[in-house]
Formats: sequence, structure tokens, C-alpha cells
Amino acid sequence: MVKSPSIINIALIGGGTFCKDFLTKSAFEYRHEIDAKIIAVADPNPNAPGMIMARKIGLTTETDYHRFYSPEYDLQLLILMTPETAILEDVLATKPGNIRLLSFQTFEILWTAISIEEKKLRDRTKEIETIIDGIRDFILVLTPDMKVVEVNQAFLQKTGYSRKNVIGKKCFQIYHKIDHPCDESEMHCPLKDVIRNKHQIRQIQTRMMPNNEKRYYEVNIYPIWEKNGEISKFIHISKDITEHKQEEAEITRRLEAMVDDRTRQLKETHEKLLHQDKMASLGKLAASVVHEINNPIAGILNLILLMKRIMEEGFTPKDAGRFQDYLTLMETETRRTSRIVSNLLTFSRQSKMELKKVDINKLVEKTLFLNSNLLKIDNATIDTRLDPDLPKIIGSEDQILQVFMNIISNATEAIEAMGGGHLHVETLHSLKDNTVKTIFTDTGSGIPRENLTKLFEPFFTTKKKGKGVGLGLSVAYGIIQEHGGNIYVESSKGKGTSFTIELPIESKFTQQI
Repeated sequence: MVKSPSIINIALIGGGTFCKDFLTKSAFEYRHEIDAKIIAVADPNPNAPGMIMARKIGLTTETDYHRFYSPEYDLQLLILMTPETAILEDVLATKPGNIRLLSFQTFEILWTAISIEEKKLRDRTKEIETIIDGIRDFILVLTPDMKVVEVNQAFLQKTGYSRKNVIGKKCFQIYHKIDHPCDESEMHCPLKDVIRNKHQIRQIQTRMMPNNEKRYYEVNIYPIWEKNGEISKFIHISKDITEHKQEEAEITRRLEAMVDDRTRQLKETHEKLLHQDKMASLGKLAASVVHEINNPIAGILNLILLMKRIMEEGFTPKDAGRFQDYLTLMETETRRTSRIVSNLLTFSRQSKMELKKVDINKLVEKTLFLNSNLLKIDNATIDTRLDPDLPKIIGSEDQILQVFMNIISNATEAIEAMGGGHLHVETLHSLKDNTVKTIFTDTGSGIPRENLTKLFEPFFTTKKKGKGVGLGLSVAYGIIQEHGGNIYVESSKGKGTSFTIELPIESKFTQQI
């Protein structure tokens, strides 16, 4: 068997207009799609349109087609481009048997059919091009070696490139103005992601335009597969989202401004609530310490009257010792009164948060001292278990004192409701959490289960009208949160309540002092 040549050599007989049209299309449009090669054209008239076109594209021309029978041409096919019957009969009679012949009529039928399909394809291609050019997204068609083979008008108009400056160039030359593929360590390549992952991808990219303007794009890359599983092309679609990004940035800026404004308002409201609750606590405390102050003052007054009476009756040397004792008692009671008043003044001042190292044990003792008379009036007994090695925390002594005052005040009211009871205060250092814990446990009336979740809500109260406005625990909660701590409550109706306050030893305030 004779092996067929891989490429069929073809010669055309007849160099008229039909020949010229065929050469134009076959030479420029189909030469890469068919395994055939037109090598020569013959016509008696060397100036016929087909002959001129043949010479233009580098084909051999002959005025006598019989020359094609020579073995030097190595022809496999002759195509008649003229309808003359005489030429058809002569070729049939004279051609060698190894050269085949395609008559004009047959070729015309085939060429007409091809032309019709070609027109349909051209119309369809034009329609698709119109649609693609009408899309405002950027569309590029890339080969696996990153060469641009097609581009739509939107890309050209937006970037300012001309078609000739894009087609045939590599994508990195167009987008990044470099002459080598993108370095993965510096610039992420979405095409390589598609090849690695074998599916389309979507990502946001930043690009510099020819005028050095920075733009943001949403990029989608779709692979086109060959039958053998290889990627033949990439469809690269990118959408300019710069305005959207700018709108997002503006919305974010506005939201941040709103949050800052709202935070400022909440801070102002929180400070007002702090002061309001402090004044309520101060009023309650002042009423209770009146008795505490009145007792030493009454004692001092009695001692003064006694000393005056002794003086009136006649002062003797043995009265000097009694006077010394009286003066010592008066000094002790005066100092006690001074401490109570000083603590009340400190608590009542509305000042900015002053951060310092706070000794929680001393603060507990100070709070119990301020409330000692209130505890006596409400028939509350007290015991403490304070960790002697308790580390200091960083915070506002005044605000933490306010928290302790609120909790002890609520405990005494709960104990009073039961006709008396016990309050236990404990401090300890939690090594696990690196926190200082202060636990207040009373045997008062307790809190119903349904109220536990509402306990720290502003203005929530179960007290009778005039007894409270429901700010104490919500303010206490805010103070502890501001210090980076936590406050927990456990309670059962009729069985007492336990408040646990955790304050971190290391907090955001640590670097501020």
C-alpha cells in the first residue's frame, strides 16, 4: 500500500476572478485548518486576476497547465477554476493517473456550500462580537502561554490601548508592564491557579492604568478544555469595581464615624449614670452614717460637759489623770468622725478616672467601715477572709469602691428583709486566670430565678417606689467591664445571694500608669 502524503499538493487551472477569491480565502483564512497546500496556478493570460494574486502570495504560475504533469511539482490534485468543457476533456485525456481532478461544476457546488456556511459563521461571529463589545466588563481571550488573542472594546476604551498594542502581547506585559511572567512571591497569578486547580476562579485585583491611576477589578477566569483534557484558552473577564470600593470605603468611614459618635454618647451617658447612682448611694449612705457620726459627737459633748462640771466644782491634782483619759477618748472619737466624713467626701466627688495600684483588701475594709452602722441597723453580722498575699490591681479605686458599696447596700437590704442575717466577704488570687476575686455572700432574701438575667439591665428593680431606680448593678457591671473584669451572681429565692467580682491583674490600664 502506498502511504498517502501528509500534505496534498494542489494546482489550480484557470486564473480568473473565481480563482482570485479562492486564493484569497484559502491563503489567509484556511491555511492552518486544512492539510493541503496550493502550490501553483496556470492560465494562458499571465495578467489574469488569479495569476496576479498567485504571484503576490508566492505561488508558481504557468501559462500551460500541462507543465503540472511533471514529477517536479509532485501534485496530487488538480482543480478546474474555469467552466470550459474543452479544458476538462483535455485534462481528463492527458493527466497522469496519479493526479486526481476536481471539475469546476463539482468544486463550484462545494465552494458555494462552504461560502453559505461561511457567511452564517461570519454573521454569527459578528453578532457575538457585537454582544461582547457591548458588554462593559473587560473580556480577553488568552492562550495557555498567556498570550492575548482577542479583546473587547470596553477594555480598549478604558485602558487607552489600541488593538494592535494588545493582540499578540502577553498578559503581564499589558497589566503589569513587565517583560517576564509574574513572580509568585511578589504578584499572584490567577491563570496559574486555574491550571493548578482545574476550575474557574474569582479574585479581586489592583491594577495600574496607563495614566498611573489605581483601579480595583473583580476578575473571573474560565478555562476552555480540549478533548484531551488540556486547556486550550482562558476567558478572562474583569469588572471595574473601583467606584464600588470607594462607596464601600465611604460607607465604612461613615459607620466608623457613627460608631465613634455613638461611643462618645454612651460614654457620656455612662458617666451620668455613674454620678446619678453614686449620688443615690451617697444619700443612702449619708442617712445611715448620721447615727455613726452622732454617737461620737454625743460622747465628746458629754465628756466636755463632765470636764466643765469638774472645773466648776474645783479642779484637784487627781482630776488631771481623769482629764487625760477624757481627752484621749475625745481625740479617738474626733478622729473616727473625721475618717467617716473624709471617706464620704472622697466617695461623693465626681472626678475623672484616676488609675493607680489598688489594694482590694484595704478597699473591702474601707467599704465595710463606711457601712458599719448600716449593717448594725439591718442586723447583719460580718466576717471576712482576706488573702494576705493578694496582689494589687490597676484601676480606679473610687469606681471599684462604688461597686462594693452597691453590692453591700443590696446585701444589707436583703438581710433586713429576712429580719437579720450574715454577710461573708472573701478575697483570693486565682492563679489560673491571673485575677483577683472578691466574693460577697449573704443570707438574705435572694433573687428569683426569672430576674437573674435582668439583674444588670439599667432601671430594672424589684424594690418599692422610692427605694431605688435600678441603676446600681448596671453601673457596677459597666465599671467592672471597663476594668476588663467580670461579675457573676448566684442566688436562690429565700436562700441568699453570692456576687463574685473578677478583676485582672494585667489589663489595658497596666501601660497607662
